[in-house]
Amino acid sequence: MEVKGEIYRVAGPVVTITGIKPRMYDVVKVGHEGLMGEVIRIKGDKATVQVYEDTSGIKPGEPVENTGMSLSVELGPGLLESIYDGIQRPLKVLQEQMGDFIQRGVTANGLDRDRKWDFKPTVSSGDSVKGGEVIGIVQETMKIEHKIMVPPNVSGTVADIKSGEFTVEETVCVLEDGTELQMMQKWSVRTPRPVAKKLMPSKPLITGQRILDGLFPVAKGGTAAIPGPFGSGKTVTQQQLAKWSDTDIVVYIGCGERGNEMADVLNEFPELEDPKTGRPLMERTVLIANTSNMPVAAREASVYTGITIAEYYRDMGYDVSLMADSTSRWAESMREISSRLEEMPGEEGYPAYLSARLSEFYERAGAVHSLSGSDGSITVIGAVSPPGGDFSEPVTQNTLRIVKVFWALDAKLSQRRHFPSINWLTSYSLYSKGLSDWFSENVAPDWVDLRDNAMDLLQQESELQEIVQLVGSDALPEDQQLTLEIARMVREYFLQQNAFHPVDTFCPFDKQYKLLKAISKYGEMANAALEAGVPMGDIISVESKDELAKVKFEEDFEPALNVVMTKMDEEFAKLGGK
Repeated sequence: MEVKGEIYRVAGPVVTITGIKPRMYDVVKVGHEGLMGEVIRIKGDKATVQVYEDTSGIKPGEPVENTGMSLSVELGPGLLESIYDGIQRPLKVLQEQMGDFIQRGVTANGLDRDRKWDFKPTVSSGDSVKGGEVIGIVQETMKIEHKIMVPPNVSGTVADIKSGEFTVEETVCVLEDGTELQMMQKWSVRTPRPVAKKLMPSKPLITGQRILDGLFPVAKGGTAAIPGPFGSGKTVTQQQLAKWSDTDIVVYIGCGERGNEMADVLNEFPELEDPKTGRPLMERTVLIANTSNMPVAAREASVYTGITIAEYYRDMGYDVSLMADSTSRWAESMREISSRLEEMPGEEGYPAYLSARLSEFYERAGAVHSLSGSDGSITVIGAVSPPGGDFSEPVTQNTLRIVKVFWALDAKLSQRRHFPSINWLTSYSLYSKGLSDWFSENVAPDWVDLRDNAMDLLQQESELQEIVQLVGSDALPEDQQLTLEIARMVREYFLQQNAFHPVDTFCPFDKQYKLLKAISKYGEMANAALEAGVPMGDIISVESKDELAKVKFEEDFEPALNVVMTKMDEEFAKLGGK
């Protein structure tokens, strides 16, 4: 006979139960409506549960049932193109069941139980298989092959394996010890999936965004944070990364963002065209939507749901990019639940374990040699929304201790209409040095020098601007005036990028290099002309300099650039003649 407990106390999303003895992180069904919750503390004969749904109206004495399972996600064919809430309920299925407003106590399977998939085995009867090994392939979308793997904790010899069309619940393989394997496996979201070996990140994540690729690159398998105040462009930057980064799979977690922002993502993503394939971008995307008006406990779970799905595709040998927008809202949900538990608050009311939780999340990124024998990676890019744009607050500071790339969004830059509004003086990347060899081999031998020179110019400009604000630019020596002009070109021609322009939205490395090389060439010729006694006004007023600004918007970039550079040579030759 099944043992049922009852509700002892209700405090918002935190409910105390009694009468049953669950384990930590067991999922329980709370109240007459069977609201889904997770055990987060056990003390004596009472257990504390965080409920993933609205708890208004439930009261002490109502029944509680223990499922005996931890919070898990269903992994298998059908994940791609799906839009889930924080606990992997498909939003389309929920909408069919109850309309546009999610009601309480409704459950839905993460994977479609009726859809049949064409399973092609890659092993035969008598073959020995171990955890993580691929036993068959399913064509999930036009470009993505879904590899059906043995669960990590299972191994044995194949007794029977079938080919044909099956649902995710039907048995496709039987081992000699009687273990039945389906195309679907379940995995606890709080447990990282095991790997054979972690690798050093050695390749950059190519994003097509000049300030990111050029000045502050992130490695595949790396971690990055985008902190910035309201309206500075976090979400647009995240969407650009999701659309253009050279990864196989994208997992986008809208964690506690405003409903209208999430609605934009849900409307735009299905319509976006994948630049690699010309097909819809959703064919290699999983969206997890948890808006700010949804229950806070599900917001806390959504981040773990997303990273577990990302690990599953990494284990197949794919490169995955995971966007978490935003980890601040996740931390706020932890703070709310911690206060309901009456735990000792840390800085600004956040729980003392905030840093540990953030570390656990970002540590699940990385380039790995998986149990299946292939190499995969997860690159985690977390947006941080510090209140009032204050980067000294706990979530930003604790994130910066963990991640290796910091893209600092600046409200002043966005007010000046400079986008992406990433501040080049406060941002940094700790991967730059490790990726230098890759850039030298794959972009150009002098790429690193060009990048360092551009950074030096921007640094000098910042120092000179303080003097300019006091005495004006005319009071500076001519060589310093020229430095300011070349730095302006780096800012406006190279760093500024229009995410909504059909050509400028993505800039390949070859184009980035030639554009930066052209600015550098102008700088060299201008300095040489200045030393030869050419007046400053003549150097700055060459027409080719202004034409260089328009070249990045040209579809036929190279011929247009060659025309401008030829004209620049001719103009400086005439100046030299003076």
